[in-house]
Amino acid sequence: MSGLVRMRLAGFLRTGRALAPLLAGLLALAVLYGGGRARPAEAYGVSAVVLFPVLAWQTKILLDVEPDVQRRLALVLVGPARERAAGLLAAALAGAGTVAVALVFPWLVGGVVAPSGAGEQSLPVGLALGLWAHLLALPPAVALGALASRAVTGSAGYGVAVLALGAVGTLALGLSGSAVPWLVPPLLATARALGGGVAPATGGLLSAWAVAWTAVVLAGYLRWRRVRP
Repeated sequence: MSGLVRMRLAGFLRTGRALAPLLAGLLALAVLYGGGRARPAEAYGVSAVVLFPVLAWQTKILLDVEPDVQRRLALVLVGPARERAAGLLAAALAGAGTVAVALVFPWLVGGVVAPSGAGEQSLPVGLALGLWAHLLALPPAVALGALASRAVTGSAGYGVAVLALGAVGTLALGLSGSAVPWLVPPLLATARALGGGVAPATGGLLSAWAVAWTAVVLAGYLRWRRVRP
């Protein structure tokens, strides 16, 4: 399976398809941090929200690079479970690389400022919370991108529609304070929590929420992959 993961990552990088989501992410972050400087935890909380559709799009691109015939050959060679796991793992590794860039980028452009007051969160705490916020956004983004991939939707148009609906719905329901917040991952709830500090119980609830949402979407992805190999 590790060979299949490396092959998919190599195809994603060597064909140049990795550039589009990376540049889109950098552009979005540049606009975000161009508005002024913020404390690390607060800035990274919003950054995770902004990167969510980028990470989902990146996942879709990575999974769509492989031709359908090659994907079916992989199914025969390694089996359905390993083939699907290899795609998701490759997407998660690529997303982790984008998250690493997002964590470093604001320091390069002066978008964040180190805590200076006695009552403020320390820099290590702020960085840890920022990393947590991005890692909370990555699994749902990978799940949404997988659900929008060509292997599930069968066409580029349907895939874009699924991707757009998921990304826009996440932002719209999160901003509106919907009565059914569980329909979307807790990105905006996490960003709001980071603005004032995160209690352990709140952090545990948000993490469980993200894991549950990811599990439901991945279950749908695996279900449709069984129908459309």
